[in-house]
Amino acid sequence: MLESFQLLSPVVQALLATLFTWGVTAAGAALVFMKATINPRHLDAMLGFAAGVMIAASFWSLLSPGIEMAEQMGQTPWLTAVIGFMGGGVFMRLTDKFLPHLHPGLKMDQCEGIKTSWQRSTLLVLAITLHNIPEGLAVGVAFGAVAADLPSATIGGAIALAIGIGIQNFPEGAAVSMPLRREGMGQGKSFLMGQASGIVEPVAGVCGAFFVLLMQPILPYALCFAAGAMIFVVVEELIPESQRVNANIDLVTMTTMIGFSVMMLLDVALG
Repeated sequence: MLESFQLLSPVVQALLATLFTWGVTAAGAALVFMKATINPRHLDAMLGFAAGVMIAASFWSLLSPGIEMAEQMGQTPWLTAVIGFMGGGVFMRLTDKFLPHLHPGLKMDQCEGIKTSWQRSTLLVLAITLHNIPEGLAVGVAFGAVAADLPSATIGGAIALAIGIGIQNFPEGAAVSMPLRREGMGQGKSFLMGQASGIVEPVAGVCGAFFVLLMQPILPYALCFAAGAMIFVVVEELIPESQRVNANIDLVTMTTMIGFSVMMLLDVALG
């Protein structure tokens, strides 16, 4: 099956991989059919795990290969890494500043982004959608990098990244659907809103793969860009959300380390 998958174009590979990550988001959102609420301690633990996965993926699957590629392509590795990494962070900061969104557990007057009259449910979905933009982009760029035929980019590493992103998408789907259900929305609509937050991943994945195929000289920058965007999400969103209300700091710290270890294992074993 792996051989058949490798015969596909990088864009199709990225599409299939991000459809998988979207599917895991939907699986997390489907928890709403089994229970009306989720233990806040459990949710904090899952968010911590997701943060660990994203931190590990940012280095092992994106930043480190990007630095190696920059060197192989005759670029200045440290300069490429800094420009790409900070570019990803600035992009996400601008998106965070202007895209209206609301994090779970907060009141409407704590909505971020430009002022809008959109409903609370829409703003909650957009908050998780903001997380998924760099995740889909990272997967797409990783598969696009394989086509460059450089030693630092492997199909195993790209698959490992997709699996890791998929695993950490599970709590993100639940983080949307469960609060909506708790606020009185029906199970079916809560599920639809929860899984909708992952729709952006296939779009970002295909765009990322297509873009780097057209402009391979910027591939190292693109990998570092995706890493910077993911680290921004971790520091700006995931870790604060996991500690905002219940302050399960020790638990979140340990689950973050577990998530990091799982992603590191996947990347080293498959990459």
